[in-house]
Amino acid sequence: MSGTRAYVIRVAEDPADRAACFAVRKEVFVREQGVPEDIEYDAHDAGAVHVLAVREDGVPLGTGRLLYGADVSAKTGGDLSVGSLGRLAVTEQARGLGVGAALVRAIEDAARARGLAAVDLHAQTHALGFYERLGYEAYGPEFPDAGIPHRAMRRALRR
Repeated sequence: MSGTRAYVIRVAEDPADRAACFAVRKEVFVREQGVPEDIEYDAHDAGAVHVLAVREDGVPLGTGRLLYGADVSAKTGGDLSVGSLGRLAVTEQARGLGVGAALVRAIEDAARARGLAAVDLHAQTHALGFYERLGYEAYGPEFPDAGIPHRAMRRALRR
């Protein structure tokens, strides 16, 4: 995969794509980072927009999700015009290939398509620089989530 984009990003609409998203999350969050499996998957998964990065040969490389609407307004300060980007995970073999940035942009595109004005996220503190390079700004204090330090971040979307 040297220098060329040998993967595609798509919305995970069928059961196989959803299963691939969950497999990537299990590999990254549960196995690598030690997040308890019972908190990795939640009630928001059913209504989320999931995106999936897949290598040309079908191997899943990364995933992320967009939450929006009244059910998740607590994650966005009650602002229904703001979506919540979360569960962004890239497999170890795909890191450094631009997969994470491509997933974030795909989630932002999904947010724009739903009329949202901004996207919030809770970034692990070691990933703040990654999100800052993509235009996100941190706000509020550091807080723990699944035992990992995080900061809230937001990016306004241009139409």
